[in-house]
Amino acid sequence: MTKTLQVAALLIAIAAPSTPPPTQFDLWRAQIRHALYIPDKLPALEPKIWSTFAPMPGVLADRVTYRTADGMLVPAIVYRPQKSKGKIPGIVVVNGHGGDKYSWYAFYSGMMFAQAGAEVVTYDPIGEGERNIDRKSRASSHDRIIPVPEGVNSDDPGQHLAGLMQVDVAQAVSYLSQRPEVNPKRIAVVGYSMGAFVTGIAGALDTRIHAILLSGGGTFDDQADGGKSYDVGTLPCQAAPWHALKVLGTGFHHRGAILYALNAQRGPMLVENGSNDTVMDIPHRPPDWFAALHDQALDLAVKTEGKPDDLAANSFTTHVDDGKSHRTAWVERYAVAWLNDKLHFANWTDTQIQNMPTIHITDWLKANDLAWSMSKGYDRDDREGGLLALGTNIPGIQHDQLNVLPDPDWQRLKPELIYENWAQKIIATEQNIPKSTP
Repeated sequence: MTKTLQVAALLIAIAAPSTPPPTQFDLWRAQIRHALYIPDKLPALEPKIWSTFAPMPGVLADRVTYRTADGMLVPAIVYRPQKSKGKIPGIVVVNGHGGDKYSWYAFYSGMMFAQAGAEVVTYDPIGEGERNIDRKSRASSHDRIIPVPEGVNSDDPGQHLAGLMQVDVAQAVSYLSQRPEVNPKRIAVVGYSMGAFVTGIAGALDTRIHAILLSGGGTFDDQADGGKSYDVGTLPCQAAPWHALKVLGTGFHHRGAILYALNAQRGPMLVENGSNDTVMDIPHRPPDWFAALHDQALDLAVKTEGKPDDLAANSFTTHVDDGKSHRTAWVERYAVAWLNDKLHFANWTDTQIQNMPTIHITDWLKANDLAWSMSKGYDRDDREGGLLALGTNIPGIQHDQLNVLPDPDWQRLKPELIYENWAQKIIATEQNIPKSTP
């Protein structure tokens, strides 16, 4: 335990002697929040529905904004069934690198899962879409290195960035939790690629999330492992926070084991990858690699908390798509069935899911003139283009329909949206407040 956390635990014990002392799980979560500058208390949500449209029969889409960290604003499209009986589950979609709510898989997932009977939040990550200075997608603005004052850890802005991304997800969960039609105990978060990195940490931190699904990711390792690692990467959104999480400990899989142990305490988790996914270096991480990490994480969780049966039931499971590469596999039958088992969709049963027709995503994109919505090179059959997605009569949505803010309001609120303004706030923070490496 760090000195900071030891002092915090002592103060808690003195101030509230009747409160149970923090568990090891509590302390790990506190270390992660501290390393990534995540506030202990989330900001006021201040949700606003700007307008609503019907992208397809039986599905409504709300254009929404909500607050996130550092006084910033998140624009989101929230898909929901037009009619539902009882409380329905909720799903948050966390995009991969360069993705946003304009990405094909975001709006396809939104409509598909709303058709199934769930409410789905899709949003723009910082630097993308309406959070981009030019209102563009696939700009990856957040990859720009923020200069820091002399004596400050160069990873520090990346740690702030990772914290912002965590609050974005947590606030999406908060948005669903406060919706009267949503059951707050049946919320899932699905993350792809960079979004899988973000989502795996979010699941370790946020016990409100019931189920987590990672597609194209989950490779939480250490540089000593020998393959590609976040430790040797350069992206501020991944390398910097992964370095910072060394506060949890070092050694083969140690950070990963702790993240997966925390997720096991929280709830069920599926990690899905293609066997030929070179983006995540899956050829060097065969099923035995994940099995060893699974066993280490479960052993760590049981030694920490006990309750072996509960932890074993929630410890992450894996699925490998043979011959496939980097892709958003949660639109396919296996992942949809897994989510239904955990969330219980209002409109689809497991039998319906097993018998439902699929559509080849490349064919769907061509039929709806949606080439603009997929990243270059991802139309390959082993990547997103080859996905066999569930859903019936899912239409295309044209780009500007997915704008949340009317142009005058976007211009007015631009300072609260774009990466450049956020970066200025972080520079000011670094200049005015002495920092040390967490």
